[in-house]
Amino acid sequence: MLAETVQEWTQQWKMEGIQEGIQEGIREGSANFLLLQLEEKFGHLPHQIREKISKTEHPTLEKWGIRLLKANSLGEIFDS
Repeated sequence: MLAETVQEWTQQWKMEGIQEGIQEGIREGSANFLLLQLEEKFGHLPHQIREKISKTEHPTLEKWGIRLLKANSLGEIFDS
């Protein structure tokens, strides 16, 4: 019985780890894509912007990506 419980816990921890890895991969991919788009539109980006993007969660990255479509400056994307 104890062995079965430990096996169940191990399986649950593996699944949680996989989910966390997938979420982090999505976040990193979104951040990298946003950086590429920003550089294409505005050229070289300040270190502060790169740092801000690298620490930001996926929903905010999506919001910034949408703002990028109409923005004429970096401030219009990040200062709202």
